[in-house]
Amino acid sequence: MFYVYVLRSQKNNRFYIGCTNNLQRRLREHDEGKSTYTSLTRPFKLIYQEMYDDLKSARRRELALKGGQGREWLKSRFK
Repeated sequence: MFYVYVLRSQKNNRFYIGCTNNLQRRLREHDEGKSTYTSLTRPFKLIYQEMYDDLKSARRRELALKGGQGREWLKSRFK
């Protein structure tokens, strides 16, 4: 299983969108500052996740959420 997830920084209220095959491990890495991109904006709260059978589908959805319409959808859903 692969997961597309959305985190919200509790420091600056911004979204972080990612993809992984082990959601619990990845969340722990974000909270421990092991991800260079997110280390300065932690802690995070998991606000959304989707599950996929294959990596290709998960990556496609991750890219869609990172695009303009995806970001607008996230903003409207998670104000």
